[in-house]
Amino acid sequence: MQAPSLYGYFDSKLAIYDAMFAQGATQYVEGERHLVLSGDALTDLKAGVHFFVEFCTSDPVRYQLLFQRTIPDFEPSPEAFAIAVGGLEATRDRLAAMGFTDPAVLDLLTAIGTGLTDQQISNDPGGDRWVRLVDEAMEMFFNHVSNRDAAQRSDSTTTKKSRSKR
Repeated sequence: MQAPSLYGYFDSKLAIYDAMFAQGATQYVEGERHLVLSGDALTDLKAGVHFFVEFCTSDPVRYQLLFQRTIPDFEPSPEAFAIAVGGLEATRDRLAAMGFTDPAVLDLLTAIGTGLTDQQISNDPGGDRWVRLVDEAMEMFFNHVSNRDAAQRSDSTTTKKSRSKR
């Protein structure tokens, strides 16, 4: 198909990007639905981030379109963006099932996943230098958020006990 022929199907170049965004987001959500989860929080975190990093590094251009906002003036349509939001909500739901409901936990997880992905694409394209760090990064992440949540629960219990003694 010649480039001018595309405009018989799309109103503009941005509409083409939008269709590509929707297609990529759908591919991600469909792949994520097929994750085999064990019920063990750490194992499942590792599986989810491995899927994310491998999905992204398998097609760096798709990764840029979906996660980096590199195209000037392009914002996905509300319909296309809703697909991506659905994927993020599935991740948030899995974290909540693990007991992690603080929105900052999701933010940290996505930062780690995109950081490893960016490093892999930028510094070892086609390799596995940063992909190999997923398990270790998830162990550190899991320990951090677990300990932080335990400390917050402990602080909350201590505060309640202090109030009841008054």
